[in-house]
Amino acid sequence: MGIKLAGKPVVESLRENIKARIAVLSEKQITPTLLLIRVGEREDDIWYERSILKNCDLLGIQCQVRELRVDVSMEELKKVFHEENNNPNVHGIMIFRPLPEQLDAEEIRNLIDPAKDIDCMSPVNLEKVFEGNSNGFAPCTPKAVIELLKHYDIPLKGASVVVAGRSLVVGKPLAMLLLDENATVTICHSRTKDMPAVTGKADIVVAAIGKAKFMTEEYFSEGQIVVDVGINDDGTGKIAGDVDYDSVFEKVKAITPATGGIGLITTTILLNHVVQACENITNGN
Repeated sequence: MGIKLAGKPVVESLRENIKARIAVLSEKQITPTLLLIRVGEREDDIWYERSILKNCDLLGIQCQVRELRVDVSMEELKKVFHEENNNPNVHGIMIFRPLPEQLDAEEIRNLIDPAKDIDCMSPVNLEKVFEGNSNGFAPCTPKAVIELLKHYDIPLKGASVVVAGRSLVVGKPLAMLLLDENATVTICHSRTKDMPAVTGKADIVVAAIGKAKFMTEEYFSEGQIVVDVGINDDGTGKIAGDVDYDSVFEKVKAITPATGGIGLITTTILLNHVVQACENITNGN
């Protein structure tokens, strides 16, 4: 029988560290402040916003929301970024994505101040990830995977890790973070021949395909650690990961659940980045 790698213990450990650092900032009369930029009223954006607000309140982080019309122009958005990049009372900025078609996503990536880019949208921070430079902000989901594996004392040095998925949001940056931990990394994607043969030989498999229950038990072997970062609608309105959890759980050594797993940790990583950005700005880094 497999072991469930729950996200809650990881979150609790991270929160203790965050609270201690916030207490130090509080002694200097400084409150870490996050700005959320939401364009329109997408239901999943609003859900995530509420989750972030709740967690900010729990930790003692101030959170502000700038709501913009769904038909906002690039010029208006540029103005918002200019204002907030130069706002000394805002330490971290995040804009919900995807964005409406009239907005140039590539241009927006270059608008945000890298020092406040807590979600690793800026090419400057992404470049640091690929250089192995830890001074920037890595994407939150890949960093959440690393935190989970470390929390459960799963060895990475010398481990064979397969990352299924090659997006710039998860797959590629995660591969770089794993290499920094001296793991041996293979990336699989839609054109990989006989993917089950590749994933079945790894010590650790990270599923970042973006398709509900895509990876069934044939992709895995006994003794493996499986980390599922997928958050998908299974067609019935329920959340499902990229791995068919029920069929795989009994086969592998340990696996993260679709809910209460990596997604739970990701939000905490985001808020950790807010505190880190606040510390950097306060210390003049």
